[in-house]
Amino acid sequence: MERNSSDDNPAKKSRRKVSGAALLQPSVTAALHRALFEEWAETGYAVLRMDRIAKRAGVGKAALYRRWKSKRELAFEAVSATALTITPIPDTGSFKDDVHAITRAFAIVLRHPLVRRILPDLHAERARSDELADLIEQVTRDRRAQAIVLIERAIKRGELTEKTDRQLALDLLIAPLYWSSIVQRRIATKREINRIAKVVTASILCIPR
Repeated sequence: MERNSSDDNPAKKSRRKVSGAALLQPSVTAALHRALFEEWAETGYAVLRMDRIAKRAGVGKAALYRRWKSKRELAFEAVSATALTITPIPDTGSFKDDVHAITRAFAIVLRHPLVRRILPDLHAERARSDELADLIEQVTRDRRAQAIVLIERAIKRGELTEKTDRQLALDLLIAPLYWSSIVQRRIATKREINRIAKVVTASILCIPR
């Protein structure tokens, strides 16, 4: 039987009637995000079940449905929040060093077992249906809006020209490592990461004006 308490935690109960927003404990939300990713990695998005996510998180289903009406809503929030904070955009003062820093950070993320399982499934699901299309498009758009700052700073410093194709530069920034790690399923060594960063830097510098 579901308990109508502060996210199923008796210690959080109040003697006064509280609003729905007050019931949403951040620690429970974080646990549900983790449970989503773990279930997703094990089963794939298509067969994700809300009750299994709640069970893995150690909460009742009521705590889950207070926040999201469907697994799509949960996935949208969890993926969006994680994607925008998982690899901060570096600011070293040098374009070359920025590229090396973001490549190293990205390599660490792509090495994570959950990421290596979820990313291929996310794109496979996109090919099967449109349910996650807007999620992928928004995350891609927001992440590129963050990363373009790296390109703009290099232009202001004179390391890149104003005519640099910014969208192509963003493609080049992540594509080689993503292809190697997610498509080819390789774990990049430190030497390979440095080599990829050098190639990416040179490629962006050589983009036709």
